[in-house]
Amino acid sequence: MFSKLFNKLFNLKNFIFFFLKKIFRMASALKRVAIVGSGNWGSTIAKIVGTNVLSNSKFDHKVKMYVYEEIVDGRKLTDIINTQHENIKYLPGHKLPDNVVAVPDVVEVAHDADIIIFVLPHQFMANTCKPLIGKLKSDAFGVSLCKGFYITDDGKIDLISNMVKNLLKIECLVVMGANIASEVAAGQFCEATIGSRNKEQGLLLKQVLQTDFFRIVVRQDVEVVEACGALKNIVALGAGFCDGLNYGDNTKAAVIRLGLMEVMKFCDEFYKSREHRTFFESCGVADLVTTCYGGRNRRVAEAFARALGQKTIDELEKELLNGQKVQGPEAAREVNMMLKAHNLEDDFPLLTSIHRICVREIPVTQLIDNLRNHPEHL
Repeated sequence: MFSKLFNKLFNLKNFIFFFLKKIFRMASALKRVAIVGSGNWGSTIAKIVGTNVLSNSKFDHKVKMYVYEEIVDGRKLTDIINTQHENIKYLPGHKLPDNVVAVPDVVEVAHDADIIIFVLPHQFMANTCKPLIGKLKSDAFGVSLCKGFYITDDGKIDLISNMVKNLLKIECLVVMGANIASEVAAGQFCEATIGSRNKEQGLLLKQVLQTDFFRIVVRQDVEVVEACGALKNIVALGAGFCDGLNYGDNTKAAVIRLGLMEVMKFCDEFYKSREHRTFFESCGVADLVTTCYGGRNRRVAEAFARALGQKTIDELEKELLNGQKVQGPEAAREVNMMLKAHNLEDDFPLLTSIHRICVREIPVTQLIDNLRNHPEHL
């Protein structure tokens, strides 16, 4: 009798052990998604990702989001997000899913993640990534939503995705598109483009991001997808200058068209773009048009032009953006370094003029004069 009871207990123990082991393996196999950045776009992406992982059996439900700690209304921003489930400073009025957890330590956020989504102003990327060196899973991959370039230690210009790849020793995809954060957070229909050489990773990321209102296309032309996202912010400054100088729609349309031509030429020159179709995805012409009519770069540029040199970009950024950053002026500086190094400034008069206006080398009123003999007109 005791022998039978013992055998039953032993078999039950083995069953429980096997069951728990299987559960552990299943939990270990779930893909973890982490988000590095919590501005308006980062918080919007957290809202999407947090919702999507709850309904997809491939992913762990917990989404950690790195938040640069700030004091807002006398409280830590991480505490506000984790109790109110809302980023009241950068994305007010939009609730985040309860499974999105704000964490002020970037290593804690990313060390066990399989997919690490970077959503930061590009000028902060290098310093944010350095603590992660040697701390990530070997088979993890990064995703850059950062719109700008990276200046290497030897003064050369590189893509942010290459910086992530070289610094952290992981593959890095990119996501760009016509995406004003507040509209995406509100569930308004829009598109985005994933740039990924690895088809499997691109499709997995698509599952993380795509919703009924946020539709995704995957392209292999990674460099072009990413460069478009950086360059359009420069063109948007030109569009904002037009608005600030009270030029009409014809002039603004001309600046946008010339901007598109210079974006395409830049990508042909430096990245040997393989398919011009990429320029007609959301990362290309759609993002360019959206940014030239909305968004912070156009807004600050309009105010800069109205001030006629009496206020700097930095001063206007602080006045208008509630702690957010404009990407265009820094990207214009980085692009100008590249053009100057290759003696190509005269071939890109719009990009060059916008940089020179931002650093106050020439008055904003000179923009159109510098475009009258554009290479596209000769």
